[in-house]
Amino acid sequence: MQTLHPQPLTARAFAPYGEVLEATGEPDKIINDGLCGRWHDRATLNFGAETTPPGRAGISLFLAEPRALPYRLTHLERHPLGAQAFIPMHAHPFLVVVAPDEDGQPGAPLAFLTNGAQGVNYRRGTWHGVLTPLAGPGLFAVIDRIGEGRNLQEHHLTAPLLITEP
Repeated sequence: MQTLHPQPLTARAFAPYGEVLEATGEPDKIINDGLCGRWHDRATLNFGAETTPPGRAGISLFLAEPRALPYRLTHLERHPLGAQAFIPMHAHPFLVVVAPDEDGQPGAPLAFLTNGAQGVNYRRGTWHGVLTPLAGPGLFAVIDRIGEGRNLQEHHLTAPLLITEP
């Protein structure tokens, strides 16, 4: 069984797969009479408006059961018709697994650990692991494509991948 050690999630390391959603540095704008900082336009949310059939943006809530490290990854998935953003509604780290596309199949996976104050936006068509909170309650706001069409592809690994502590 192959073993993978997650690395801290950074915008630079995650850039080939999407965007890290976090409020770091100075806000882009100060709004609401100077009482609110806005980190503006942090993700490319492509929901397949140009696809047939077209899609639209939707916000859902996911409640995922917490997992623990070491974690056995058995499959990856991707959404060819739209991006998918996960924003935790808690302050706990979660595991993020991504893989490059190699001729329609996932390539070598990478694992990241969020710092508890980060979300992710997977680009349209990015191979990724399932939602994997490492502590309860595992509640996430998810922004993704709503609409007709086959927007889920799954790839089951020939051998599980073991993701251990960093």
